[in-house]
Amino acid sequence: MKGKPIVGNPIKSKIILIGQAPGVKEGDLKRPFAWTAGKNMFKWFSSIGLSEEKFRKNIYMSAVCRCYPGKNISGSGDRVPSEIEIKKCSKWLNFEIYSLKPKLIIPVGKLAISQFIEFKKLNDVVGKKIIYKKDDIKIDIVSLPHPSGLSTWYKKDPGKSLLNDALNIIRDSQSWKSIVKK
Repeated sequence: MKGKPIVGNPIKSKIILIGQAPGVKEGDLKRPFAWTAGKNMFKWFSSIGLSEEKFRKNIYMSAVCRCYPGKNISGSGDRVPSEIEIKKCSKWLNFEIYSLKPKLIIPVGKLAISQFIEFKKLNDVVGKKIIYKKDDIKIDIVSLPHPSGLSTWYKKDPGKSLLNDALNIIRDSQSWKSIVKK
């Protein structure tokens, strides 16, 4: 892992968005989802009522790992953090969830989704609301694909339709509606 940890603004929110780890540009820009993947993702959220600015002011943004993991061996895309790296960072994510007691978690990408749900393919989890239970807390999980420019999954069906279904579930949640009204 490289660089300083990157996290979103400390916001008391009932929604947490969780990514994999910051990309190479996020370190310079000092905020999560600040480059290409973020541009795609914020277009999705804008389509259901929240601009990037309003999103960043009202929704807590976190990650499975807090530092840039470096490029993968092929050089295209970022390296997926190792199990050891994930375990070292897990105390932060667990603390955030315990402290904020969110009503909705939006994990973005396979690694973030896998922290809450066992699955084989994105088709199994994107476009569905899944109830996550931990201790005495029940949280709605609505998974999204990673918005990377390298991914084609969300650009064609069934991914495109499942992404739309997931965004509609988020849009219709009480937590989301309360932010849009502000």
